Amino acid sequence: MGAYHELRAWAESMAGPGSSLPARDSWQLAVLDPATARRAAVLILLGERAAMPQDRAVPPSAARGPARTADHGDLDLLFVMRAGSLNHHPGQVAFPGGAIDEDDLDETAAALREAQEETGLDPHGVEVLGGLPEIGLPVSNFLVTPVLGWWAEQSAVHAVDTAESELVFRAPVSALLDPGRRRTAVVRRNGLTSRTPAFILPEAVVWGFTAMLLESMFEGPGWPRPGDAGREIPAPL
Repeated sequence: MGAYHELRAWAESMAGPGSSLPARDSWQLAVLDPATARRAAVLILLGERAAMPQDRAVPPSAARGPARTADHGDLDLLFVMRAGSLNHHPGQVAFPGGAIDEDDLDETAAALREAQEETGLDPHGVEVLGGLPEIGLPVSNFLVTPVLGWWAEQSAVHAVDTAESELVFRAPVSALLDPGRRRTAVVRRNGLTSRTPAFILPEAVVWGFTAMLLESMFEGPGWPRPGDAGREIPAPL
């Protein structure tokens, strides 16, 4: 059937009432306050690696739409590495995204706007497969809507504002599903312990909220489980 159709079917199944993304108990050492929580959106963007532009000079039209029959092993995901000087989640790997502004039409518009501002991608080349259920990010008191996208007309990306993002990169799905790259990240603080999935990439370790979304995205369409989670590492705070 191909990864595109698997992802679209999963996104459609998550649009129904009562759907939710799995959240681990005590995965963050903080409590979400629904009364004051801010709303945000992130873009989970998958594209075919063969269509990836090599530099900023390549126009979007040069990277024609990926085949809808591509296997998940032929894809990659777009990430940003947050600047180390930020107050929240400094130096961590994340999906492009941020707070929803009053001018944003909806969560999808916010996710695409933030992705363009952070990575320079052309949002017109992104086919939105669907919005996923909102999930809490307690440590920074956000309610986050993940937006699942397919990079139909790819454009070159880079860190637009290094005060916000130190690095923009694309990671192969095959690497994220490699059992040898899978760990569990552990944070111990004030007598409490938090554990999240973790994925070791050449650029950095993906862990925390982003890794939880990754795990849900892999499990949702029934892709192979991303390896052994029994090996623990200290979270790279």
